[in-house]
Amino acid sequence: MPVAKSAEAFRTISEAAKELDVPQHVLRHWEEVFGQVRPMRRAGGRRYYRPLDIDLLRGIRVLLYDQRYTTKGVQKIFKDEGVKYISELGRRVAAGEAIEVRPLIADGHDEEEPAAAGGVLELGAAEALARPLTPELRRMLKALLARLETVQDALDEAALALEAIEAEDDAPEDEKGAATG
Repeated sequence: MPVAKSAEAFRTISEAAKELDVPQHVLRHWEEVFGQVRPMRRAGGRRYYRPLDIDLLRGIRVLLYDQRYTTKGVQKIFKDEGVKYISELGRRVAAGEAIEVRPLIADGHDEEEPAAAGGVLELGAAEALARPLTPELRRMLKALLARLETVQDALDEAALALEAIEAEDDAPEDEKGAATG
C-alpha cells in the first residue's frame, strides 16, 4: 500500500492531475498557455510539481472553472496581479476558504491599502500598491530574481535527491540487495 506524500513533496504530473481533478493534458496545456507555470523537469522531460506549482495551478483552475474567466482573462490577471496573487487563490481554496474574485472598483474615497475582506480578493490591489520603480532599482530586482531562481533550482534538485535517498532507505531489504548487487 503506497504511503501518502507529505504536503512538501514534489508531485508527478499524474499525481498533480489527480490532486487538481483535471486531466494531465490540461496541465500540459496550461504550461503552454501560461508561461508562469514551470514545473521542474528531470532527465527525459519528466515533470515534477513543487508545492508552489500546485498552488499556482489550483489558482488557475479556480479562475477558469469556478470564476469562469477565459484564458485571456487569466493571462490579464497574471499580467496585472502577478503569480503570487493567483497562487494565493490556490492556497486559500486548498485551505477550504470560499473565494470570490471581483474587479477593484475605485471610488476615490478610500486611501487605505486594498484588503481581502470576507474572502474576496480584489483585482487591482497590486496596481494600487505599486510604486514607480527607478531603472536602477528595476535592474537590481531583476538581478536578485535571477539569483533567487538559481537558488530555487538548486533547492529543488536537493529535495529530489533527498526524496530518492529516503525512498531507498524505506525500501525493503530484499529490494536494496537487488539494487546494489
